[in-house]
Amino acid sequence: MQYNVTEIFFDFESDEHITLEEQVQIIHDSIGVWEADSEEDLIEEITTVTGWCIKSIDYQIQLKGDF
Repeated sequence: MQYNVTEIFFDFESDEHITLEEQVQIIHDSIGVWEADSEEDLIEEITTVTGWCIKSIDYQIQLKGDF
C-alpha cells in the first residue's frame, strides 16, 4: 500500500546537537509517498530511514490512479 505523508513531527528534543537546518531537511525528506503494509509499518520504515522517533504523522492512503 502507498501512503502519502503530508505532515510529520519528529522527537528532536532528545538531541540538543541537531541544527534547525538538519531538522528541516529530515522533515522535507520524509514528506511524500512511502510504501508500507500498514500504519505501523509506515512509522517503522520512516523511523528506520531517518533514525528519529515520530511524534505525529498525517498521511493519505494512495489508491490506484490517485496521483
